[in-house]
Amino acid sequence: MSSYWSAYAWLPDGCFAGVGFDVDDGRFAAVRAGVEPPIGAVILGGVTLPGLANGHSHAFHRGLRGRTHAAGGTFWTWREQMYALAARLDPDSYLSLARAVFAEMALAGFTVVGEFHYLHHDQGGRAYADPNAMGQALIQAATEAGIRLTLIDACYLSGGLTATGHLPLDSVQQRFADSDVDHWRARVSLLSDRDRVRIGAAVHSVRAVPAEALSVIGQVAGEQPLHVHLSEQPAENAVTQAFYGCTPTELLDDHGLLGRRTTVVHATHLSDTDIKTLGSSQTSACFCPTTERDLADGIGPARRLADAGSPLTIGSDQQAVIDPFEELRGVELHERLATGQRGRFTPAELINIGSESGYHSLGWPDGGRIADGALADFVVVRSDSVRTTGVHSDQIAYAATAADIDQVVVAGHTIVRDGQHQLGSAARLLAVALDQLDAV
Repeated sequence: MSSYWSAYAWLPDGCFAGVGFDVDDGRFAAVRAGVEPPIGAVILGGVTLPGLANGHSHAFHRGLRGRTHAAGGTFWTWREQMYALAARLDPDSYLSLARAVFAEMALAGFTVVGEFHYLHHDQGGRAYADPNAMGQALIQAATEAGIRLTLIDACYLSGGLTATGHLPLDSVQQRFADSDVDHWRARVSLLSDRDRVRIGAAVHSVRAVPAEALSVIGQVAGEQPLHVHLSEQPAENAVTQAFYGCTPTELLDDHGLLGRRTTVVHATHLSDTDIKTLGSSQTSACFCPTTERDLADGIGPARRLADAGSPLTIGSDQQAVIDPFEELRGVELHERLATGQRGRFTPAELINIGSESGYHSLGWPDGGRIADGALADFVVVRSDSVRTTGVHSDQIAYAATAADIDQVVVAGHTIVRDGQHQLGSAARLLAVALDQLDAV
């Protein structure tokens, strides 16, 4: 057992001074506020936060950072560049890149990541000898980086949707797709939970999965996390309405896919009825502000969804930025831009979005809070940097960046100390991985 004391820490009821806690067998014990440092306790400077959850990630998109932003166009033109990158990856290069990306996430303060995984097969669309070789690479990468992982295995069956029906797969999409939903189910059944790993399921989107497969995916997911890209683009809404006669949200609802196990990602372009349906079913909504602004997607109705009953989470998605504070501020600041009002979310709401709500969405309901019995995942944010000096401890999320992370602990194990990751230089790991891809 280890004992810690923090000058300030976020507990379920808010930010408190003088917080002591023990960690025993990977869980918090004897959490108490307003105490002096116990003899022998590890003293944590700054502000201690519960573990932070990256609710939506495509690790390989990190290879696009700083290489696609000046091209102009739309989400759809950016997607062609993403497809070109996807075509160059194999299990070895995927392991190398994902390990570096997950280390970068840990340095930024993320303690668990939901990897929305759809890059399944080889460049010709054929299964590897291990049909989950690419998923296993992600699991190994997260294990080596020390971060918890929810591998959200995405079903991907068609090349898109038009007003007249679903399209065939193109040459790159063959890598993403199983031959039918039963083959997807058989492949996913070979994966199982393990220490610090959870297996979830995903509908890539209603564009990529015909309606007749939706119920099957829901059955496979059971009580495990179920995620889906939803209404990221107006074009998706238009073609779904034209072919199915309803919105994407209504289509998911008709097939029983909404509810507390489910998280819709982006949820940018929703009708009033969609918001009511998602909220009343307590379906979570994952916002990825740095991606949504980079791809010119739009500003989603975060406050309205929360008020309707949808728990909110955040994700780094396409890795243009990996910084939980930037995502959390984005949720609030996008609301300010859209409404002309400040203070749309309280600091406590933002911390909950980044921590406990995200953990629940990823299938870790006993994490994301500093409380007796909860998973001992926590993050120490410096309060003496040029960005955070003078900042009130309960407003640290408005000032800090990923560069202010001093220490990260997962299951009681320190994976970042003094701003350094246990694997060494994450920048060097990224350079090696990207050089591998550039050489292909």
